[in-house]
Amino acid sequence: MTDKQTREKIVVGVDGSEQSRRALRWAVRQAKLTGAAVRAVIAWEPPFSGWGGSVPVAEEGGLGDIARKVLLESIEKAVGSEPPVEITPRVEEGTAAQALLKAAAEDDVALLVVGSRGLGGFTGALLGSVSQHCVQHAPCPVVIVRGR
Repeated sequence: MTDKQTREKIVVGVDGSEQSRRALRWAVRQAKLTGAAVRAVIAWEPPFSGWGGSVPVAEEGGLGDIARKVLLESIEKAVGSEPPVEITPRVEEGTAAQALLKAAAEDDVALLVVGSRGLGGFTGALLGSVSQHCVQHAPCPVVIVRGR
């Protein structure tokens, strides 16, 4: 499968944390071994107003743009400016679990990779809520990358 369109993908969740960069590095190494491409996914949610809806977010320079910047910076920090495999950045509106499960459900996805804990959560927790949700609901195998 050398064609760019039919090559299997490894989806990896990125949130700007060191743990997600470890997951990205793991996914890139696995892609290099298997000939897959990487799809790096970050999610963002509009702020909740507390009055039964979301706060309107300006399209230009909004939260999606901030998420894209975090994603691109994370990719560069994790694997440099010239990654050894094809990495496609993807910004999705919604919760992290929703975005990752949506990406993992696409036909060409062979594997979903997440860090055990991202920016939120409790320090002593073995798994974060996103990684646990992905393990329970993903339509493909899931790899959880833990600390060092």
